[in-house]
Amino acid sequence: MVSDMRVGTAVDIHAFSSDPHRNLYLACLSWPGEQGLEGHSDADVVAHAAADAVLIASGIGELGTVFGVDQPQWAGASGQTLLTQAVNLVREAGWTIMNISVQLLGQKPRFAPRKSEAETVMTQIVGAPVSVSASTSDHLGFIGRKEGLAAIATALVIKQ
Repeated sequence: MVSDMRVGTAVDIHAFSSDPHRNLYLACLSWPGEQGLEGHSDADVVAHAAADAVLIASGIGELGTVFGVDQPQWAGASGQTLLTQAVNLVREAGWTIMNISVQLLGQKPRFAPRKSEAETVMTQIVGAPVSVSASTSDHLGFIGRKEGLAAIATALVIKQ
């Protein structure tokens, strides 16, 4: 019997980097040849939003407090590492992740060709279904001007 069920929603936003050598990471995948995002870690907005949503849902905290820029051990960390650590913290606190849904917002890169790969990798990390979709902002705002990417995630967790 389920004694507690919670939903967490999170947003992550990063600007594109001006460093031509910075790699792009999205949904725990490397995207060779694409402009990278600026950030303390690898700036994987999809993985960060997913990790933040499970931390919020379980009441542990937020991505910025658990893995904040004031903690040098997370400098350069991969989204995969942060998501894995968040999942471990949630499990240690007695929560089971039921699913995560993430929507990537951006004009580039084209996400659809790697959607299945991204969902498979993230589902393996989380140990529960992860769905990832993508949309543009119809050329509006910073996303439409191709200045950065955003992701919105929702996670469902239960405590037995």
